[in-house]
Amino acid sequence: MVHRRVRGGKFKIKYVEKACPVELGQEMDVTIIDLAPNGDGRLIIRGYNILVPKAKPRDTVKIKIISVDETHAVGQIIL
Repeated sequence: MVHRRVRGGKFKIKYVEKACPVELGQEMDVTIIDLAPNGDGRLIIRGYNILVPKAKPRDTVKIKIISVDETHAVGQIIL
């Protein structure tokens, strides 16, 4: 989101589409930083939330991205 001052001291908001830092099917080694409100493990990559079910904070796991949305992604632990 970009704010730009326009005539009269008001601001005009221009929404900028930012690219998702992960792709569907991508595998990566990550460290879980905290818990989401629903109890899943959560990590943040460049301001983008990734939820990992059955993960706890400070776990280092290998995940595969199984779902991508505008605000978050869901990863599955790979054994």
